[in-house]
Amino acid sequence: MSNAEAGSRNDASQGTAEQELRPVPYRGGGFRPKRVPFAGVIVFIVLIGLWELGSQTGIISDLVVPAPSEAFAALAYLVESGQIWLHLGASLQRLVIGWTLGTALGIAVGLMIGLFSLARAGLLPLVSALFPIPKIALLPLFVIWFGIGEGSKVATILFGSFFPTVIATYGGVDNVDRTLIRMGQSFGLSWSSIVRKIVLPGAMPAILSGARISASIAIILLVAAEMIGAEHGIGAYVLMAGSLFATDQLLAGVALLSVLGLSVAFIIGRVERWVLRWRG
Repeated sequence: MSNAEAGSRNDASQGTAEQELRPVPYRGGGFRPKRVPFAGVIVFIVLIGLWELGSQTGIISDLVVPAPSEAFAALAYLVESGQIWLHLGASLQRLVIGWTLGTALGIAVGLMIGLFSLARAGLLPLVSALFPIPKIALLPLFVIWFGIGEGSKVATILFGSFFPTVIATYGGVDNVDRTLIRMGQSFGLSWSSIVRKIVLPGAMPAILSGARISASIAIILLVAAEMIGAEHGIGAYVLMAGSLFATDQLLAGVALLSVLGLSVAFIIGRVERWVLRWRG
């Protein structure tokens, strides 16, 4: 066999080998959810469209549920008259103050229970005993303590936001991988460094999940508190619409609450993406 023929065969075999080599797709996504743009918006549009169609054709009675167009007209009147900013501003002020204070105190107490044995032994039974109590049932008691004004409403939201945050925080601390903590101790890290660099990042997903839950509870308690002795607020507006049997205005108030909940969830989601960007 000549050198030319041997070289041509080697080149052919090398080309065949290169053709057989294929890039292997990356399969280590870790079940990370994919973003599907506009999927939620499309679902809302379809549901509202079917609802409007049922109302226009008479399948859905206006006496039971008004058409979305009627609720939209009531919402447009709220915007044109400027009442929406009055009700929305009062509700946002109560929600931000009560939820922020309740979440901050809940994180502090949850970290104490998770990090200190004495705090766990003394505070955990108290939290377990008070958490199942319906917070709305304590609203009359808060009215007696703090008056019918803003104090009782903020205290109700604070109390309702506190306990889910405590449970989520100390649960997140307990679920931190103890191997990482022992590794930090073996490298001579101080207690504060271990808490700051290992415990807090490991517990942060649970803390943010607790913030989502407490925010939803805070909105529910906000409506309940505003239905007792509040002149302005979304809850007061819904109560007034219900007493007048103005179902279109009632649905407009419910839509405002839905938008408020979506906005809070969006803000917490953005904070979660920024705080947990280390997860990739």
